[in-house]
Amino acid sequence: MSGTAEEEPTGTEAPPARAARRGPTWVILAVVAAALLVCCCSAVIGLVVAWSAGLLTTR
Repeated sequence: MSGTAEEEPTGTEAPPARAARRGPTWVILAVVAAALLVCCCSAVIGLVVAWSAGLLTTR
């Protein structure tokens, strides 16, 4: 049964798969960027609090 229309891939199915794949990629990158921003900001806040409390002095 070779040569039937069911066995041949159609070109119309590929673009929606690519387009659907781009969305989650940007969402994942945005989530990673937001997580890095939160981690870095909390580290800076922690350092500022520790410094203002005198925990980083060499006395």
